[in-house]
Amino acid sequence: MPVIQISCNKLTREKKRELVKRITEVSSEVMGLPESTITVLIREVPPEDVGVGGILLSDRD
Repeated sequence: MPVIQISCNKLTREKKRELVKRITEVSSEVMGLPESTITVLIREVPPEDVGVGGILLSDRD
């Protein structure tokens, strides 16, 4: 049972639904497994909790 974890910015429920559907379809095809075995976890990360190049995303212009 593959578990795919995605960390990203805040998404609408509609976007999450689309993301889970597409990731599941592609993963199933590539791994040769039924879609029912694919688990997708979405973790929303606020910009103040992400630093890139020594700068918080929330501090970027």
